[in-house]
Amino acid sequence: MSESAIIEGRMAPLRIDNLDTDQIMPKQFLWGIDKAGLSKGVLHDLRFDPQGRPREDFVLNRPDRADASVLVAGSNFGCGSSREHAVWGLQQYGIRAIIAPSFAEIFYSNAMNNRLLLVALPEDQVAALMQAADDTATSAVCIDVEAMTVRCGDVCATFTLSPRHRRMFLEGLDVIGLTLTYRDRIDAFAQAHWARQPWVRDVARRTVERLRGQ
Repeated sequence: MSESAIIEGRMAPLRIDNLDTDQIMPKQFLWGIDKAGLSKGVLHDLRFDPQGRPREDFVLNRPDRADASVLVAGSNFGCGSSREHAVWGLQQYGIRAIIAPSFAEIFYSNAMNNRLLLVALPEDQVAALMQAADDTATSAVCIDVEAMTVRCGDVCATFTLSPRHRRMFLEGLDVIGLTLTYRDRIDAFAQAHWARQPWVRDVARRTVERLRGQ
């Protein structure tokens, strides 16, 4: 079982519905050719004023939330454009899980495929966790992916995951790693396919070789 099967940390409340990926990761931080440095852009316009000064009233700027690793957020989290950078940036910032009533579909896929855990709970349970997250004394949470439970003080909630996503978290796999667990079956399919239709095997390589020989 991987270390991502149990996520324990401090929650931070983010009472914003329809928080879109343009707010999570503004476009001016998408200039790089790799994933490095994206934590600087996470929720930038909420964290900083137009002069670049930290907004003291924003929850993630409070010293007592510096170690927050779980966001408790509003509904339809991650709507907007499909930029995967929003997921990478949240992970670089130290966020390991997000709890909300609902998530945008593309963001959900991007997050879960990168092992950023998204937990959808009914609004009343999210509200209870929000209230607990307001006070650092009660904001510690434990998310158990194997049991699919969320525990925080008196709150004990259950959530659901697809078998595929649950397996990825329990075994520490990303999408490529999960695909490679089926390598024997993939190879067997390829061999059978080529046996039936040998003319399609390595057609690109053979075409290039033929063109070079002209």
